[in-house]
Amino acid sequence: MTDPIADMLTQIRNAQKVRLSEVLIPFSKIKFELAKILEKEGFIVKVLEETGKFPKKIKIILKYDLDKNPVIHEIKRVSKPGQRIYAKANKLPKVLGNLGIAIVSTSKGLMTTKEARKRKLGGEILCQVW
Repeated sequence: MTDPIADMLTQIRNAQKVRLSEVLIPFSKIKFELAKILEKEGFIVKVLEETGKFPKKIKIILKYDLDKNPVIHEIKRVSKPGQRIYAKANKLPKVLGNLGIAIVSTSKGLMTTKEARKRKLGGEILCQVW
């Protein structure tokens, strides 16, 4: 596995296509922080760290609307290992006219583009969600 973030996004996308209630992903700090942002922004219900077992896992409880449609319509990797995408604070993208979010890796940690613009921080654009 050369891109663990893309693998995580694919697992979430596939789990939602078959209407699973939760997905287990191998633990890493960056994936856990990315999932916490998705939880804070309301795209998933809950993120838990499975600590009793080895190797550690991240349990993501997925969110659906009343008609059992996934809340996440699209989740897309932007910066890839073969082509990193960076942007300055004033050039950060707006996803779907601010209806979606982009997650940026900055010198102060992971955050949404809205938060990064507010703090005047640029960085690597990891993914877009809407």
